Amino acid sequence: MVTYGCTVDYHGGGAGEENMSDAIQVQTTTATKADAERIAAALVEQRLAACVQIGGPIISRFRWREAVETSDEWLCTIKTTRAAYAQVEQAIRGLHPYDEPEIIAVPIVAGSAGYLAWLDEQVGG
Repeated sequence: MVTYGCTVDYHGGGAGEENMSDAIQVQTTTATKADAERIAAALVEQRLAACVQIGGPIISRFRWREAVETSDEWLCTIKTTRAAYAQVEQAIRGLHPYDEPEIIAVPIVAGSAGYLAWLDEQVGG
C-alpha cells in the first residue's frame, strides 16, 4: 500500500482537543495512480484542499449497470472545508474519467486545533 501523507509541523492545540470546524474529508476513487495524482495536484494547487492523501491500490467491489464488478482502484482522501465542497466536486468531475465518480464527504467532528487551523488557512487562501 502506498500512502502520501499530510504531515504538518504546526504547534497548537493538544491531543484530542476538539474544534468543531468547517473541516470535511471528501473521498473519490480512480482507476489509476496517475488519475489520483492529477486530481490531488489540481485540488491542492487551486487551494481547494489543504491535503490529499492517495492510498492504494485498493480492491473495490460494486454493482454497476446490473452487474457486480471488481476493480483495483486508488483512494483519494481530500482534506477541505464545507465552504469549498461545491468547487471540489466540480473540479473532481472535470478531471475524473469515470461516468459517475464516487464523491462523498464526511464531517471532521474533532481534531487538533493546530491541524484544523492549518487546514482552514490552506483552503481558499
